[in-house]
Amino acid sequence: VQLVESGGGLVQAGSSLRLSCAASGSTFSINAMGWYRQAPLNQREFVASITKSSGRTKYADSVKGRFTISRDNAKNTMYLQMNTLKPEDTAVYYCFADVVGDRDYWGQGTQVTVSS
Repeated sequence: VQLVESGGGLVQAGSSLRLSCAASGSTFSINAMGWYRQAPLNQREFVASITKSSGRTKYADSVKGRFTISRDNAKNTMYLQMNTLKPEDTAVYYCFADVVGDRDYWGQGTQVTVSS
């Protein structure tokens, strides 16, 4: 499974961004996908996830009500709509895929910078 993120950038606080994660390869074996993020000097933290079949979602408390995760199974693509961005959302955002019977796969990361 290969994952490619896109959509990061530099925005002002209060703005919106949409991240995309396109999966290729053995996508039929993906059980769920999601996002983690890592700010400088911080550990990587969970942001959101969504299951491929049922679309069940989970969110970190810090992003609930502001971020929305979704997927388009026909395009093998997952999205993270980020609204009302805050400077503390600044991080590298990593896409991951939970693959049945295999390890997790990760994308290369996309930088999101929110200025105050």
